[in-house]
Amino acid sequence: MPMRLQGGLVIRRLAPAALAPAGAFAVHQLRYWLAYGSHAAAELQHQGHAYLHSIVPWIVLLLAAALGAFLLALGRASEGRSSLPHYTLSFAMLWLLCSASLLAIYVCQEFLEGLFATGHAGGLAGVFGYGGWWSIPAAVAVGLVLTAAFHGAREVLRAVAECRAARSRIARTLVWARPRLEALRPAPAPLAAGWSGRGPPG
Repeated sequence: MPMRLQGGLVIRRLAPAALAPAGAFAVHQLRYWLAYGSHAAAELQHQGHAYLHSIVPWIVLLLAAALGAFLLALGRASEGRSSLPHYTLSFAMLWLLCSASLLAIYVCQEFLEGLFATGHAGGLAGVFGYGGWWSIPAAVAVGLVLTAAFHGAREVLRAVAECRAARSRIARTLVWARPRLEALRPAPAPLAAGWSGRGPPG
């Protein structure tokens, strides 16, 4: 496989994974906002989450990479070179998988913060205590958004690819039918063509 084609395939395969950090960040922030409301920023600062501000630019970069991969796939689909994501999971199963993955990331993140961050509670209390149970509905909500994004992108690519294929079929049909239509067209009469076998009367 050519290096350029292989690199493009890797980018398209990893593009959905680029949304995971943004989803995990959204779950974390949403959990604190639901638990503390307008005091969420102060609690985040107090419990040792200030480091999260430094990773926001990297999350934005990953989102830009995912968007670029989608636009690349959209261009390929419009040229008839579509390669749709292959997964057989239903919408509900993919939603469940996304939600469970986001919740697992949140649990691991909070557990590590309990070990290393100053002011953060440790153990199970640091994960689900102090309103941490809000991470469950937050993960479900963000998981729904990610699932809709994955399925929506796939359906857009499918529609563009099918439209391109339909135009190609119509074009091939016209090319195939044109010589046969020309052969069936009756030849014009001599006078209709502007000439005849005899000269004009003198």
